[in-house]
Amino acid sequence: MSSFTTVPAATVDGQPWADSVHLARGARVRRLRSVALTATGWLSMAMCVVLFLAEDGLGRFSNLGSSLTAVGIIAGLTATNALLLMLLLSARVPFIDKTLGQPRATALHSKLGDWVVAGLGVHAVFVLVGYSLMDGISWLDEFGLLWGEGTDFILAVAGMTTLLVVVLSSIVAARRRLPYEVWHAIHLVSYAAVGLSIPHMFSMSGLLAQGAWQRAYWIAILVVTGAALLVFRFLVPLVTSLRHQIRVAAVRTAGPDAYSIEFTGRSLDRLGIQGGQYLHWRFLAKGLWWHQHPFSVSAAPRRDQLRVTVRTLGRGTAQLQGLRPGTRVMVEGPYGTFTASRRTGRRMALVAAGIGITPIRAILEDARFAPGDVTVILRSSTPGELYLLDEIKRLCQRKGARLISLTGQRAPGRWVPATAAETPIGELIPNVADTDLYVCGPAGFIDSVVAEARAAGASSGRIHTEKYDW
Repeated sequence: MSSFTTVPAATVDGQPWADSVHLARGARVRRLRSVALTATGWLSMAMCVVLFLAEDGLGRFSNLGSSLTAVGIIAGLTATNALLLMLLLSARVPFIDKTLGQPRATALHSKLGDWVVAGLGVHAVFVLVGYSLMDGISWLDEFGLLWGEGTDFILAVAGMTTLLVVVLSSIVAARRRLPYEVWHAIHLVSYAAVGLSIPHMFSMSGLLAQGAWQRAYWIAILVVTGAALLVFRFLVPLVTSLRHQIRVAAVRTAGPDAYSIEFTGRSLDRLGIQGGQYLHWRFLAKGLWWHQHPFSVSAAPRRDQLRVTVRTLGRGTAQLQGLRPGTRVMVEGPYGTFTASRRTGRRMALVAAGIGITPIRAILEDARFAPGDVTVILRSSTPGELYLLDEIKRLCQRKGARLISLTGQRAPGRWVPATAAETPIGELIPNVADTDLYVCGPAGFIDSVVAEARAAGASSGRIHTEKYDW
């Protein structure tokens, strides 16, 4: 069923153990930052309505045509604002990334995307119908009239069409059929969609006419968003890659279908990587340079050493096995909040399945804790899929962590193997309600572990997840 390794109490490398008061204070600060960030987002949405009302917005609701146009304008402004918020969420701004973390930022990104599509749809339909009623012509004739007035409307239509392409690529069914690299490239097109839509905001709306303070406001938030994307998605990664001169040192087998890529470079410990974080890797080799891979580190960084461990799941990851030593690498990051610094107390449980074991191994190495405070649970269908098991065993023995490995086919409706179907989570993780739970692996596995932990009394604030889905 499983193997248990319990390590007796011992000194932890002479390092101080985590202080509960300090950890609790850090959790409160993160909550306050999250509240402030969320409030700022809502304030920006409210400003869209305020901007409209300040320019005699209520006076526009005088007849059916102008009323529909007014609703369409508000919908367009809020949808555009939501789109800018989406871009900021994906701009890798350190404050946002460290405050929200990837799971929450991704969820917000998805919700905002729903409103962007709905809002822009309402904007297009209501404004077009409203104009046609005011002009006394059909909506098709109105569309033709607007099309012939200039290029800004044509660009706006092109931008709307481009966004629809991005949305369709985000549908779960479609995402499962597309390689990650293709999906990522399609989403980069959203930047072009924003650029195409901007001109008509200023040329076709009296609200944002030359000299209006509303115009200055929108120019400011567009500039801030564009600057964030330029700095954090392009300039910072470029400077980081040039400064640290990262190159492939070796590629080594890490399992029947996995391998580790080892890197060398300058002052890699100054990248600020914590165990559990990931970077976007771009290997500057023929046929690979345009691929970007989000890989978590599988070991704490050293001054001139860095490592990721990859499972062969498709053509893209399979190609990386042939990387030659000396291949130059560009990186973005580190990103993510799936780290030991996010815990709220001294007790930790690190639970992982499959290749999700690798960031758990890095967290275990990176974390400071007292002997007996940490439980590590590794789950796989076969023993060969317990990646880096020997390294994790040595870390548990050295640092005083309890190690449990579970292998075999899953029990129906549970995340444990069938031979452990009757074993409650509280038996595997003592005091689970008073423990920071870290779970990494496929979405279904994570959902099952989290559901059982919540049923056993664990609070959402103490549950940290990293899904290996894109």
